[in-house]
Amino acid sequence: MRTMKRSLLTSALTVAAALSLAGCAGAGASATSAADSGAGSVAEASVILTDGWAKAAETGMTAVFGSLENAGSEDLVVVAVESDAAESAELHEMVGDGSGTMSMREKDGGFPIAAGDHLHLEPGGNHIMLLGLTAPLLAGDEVALEISFDDGSTIEVTVPVKDYEGANESYDGGEHGAH
Repeated sequence: MRTMKRSLLTSALTVAAALSLAGCAGAGASATSAADSGAGSVAEASVILTDGWAKAAETGMTAVFGSLENAGSEDLVVVAVESDAAESAELHEMVGDGSGTMSMREKDGGFPIAAGDHLHLEPGGNHIMLLGLTAPLLAGDEVALEISFDDGSTIEVTVPVKDYEGANESYDGGEHGAH
């Protein structure tokens, strides 16, 4: 019984800590919350990016990864991303061609994030593509992003740039090359 009470107490403290941190950014990312902007939209009040990072690249394109957590009670969809670090940004998914070969393509309809759930953005999976880099992104730099949601809200995050040898997938259609 004592172990059960300790587990319940630990769970309650974990939930309380998570709720108190919901407006704060996790390691490697920062975000503007609804309290900071004076807005009251769902995404601004409930979505944070944790463990965010961008792959270092000197020219062309690169990708951004991390975990978008929706601590709110409403489902949301990430519909767009913008960054001054690139001419454009796209939401990408990985798809198979039936023969075991995977390639990336732009994700139609955006990335849904159910209430109380998270969306992993990771090499070899869903990710944010930065196309037409405006300057080299070197390890140690930071990249600012504005992530837009289907409710019309946005969050602003900043992620560090890291060296990474992976994430060299091909683009479905070959228009953008590898990243």
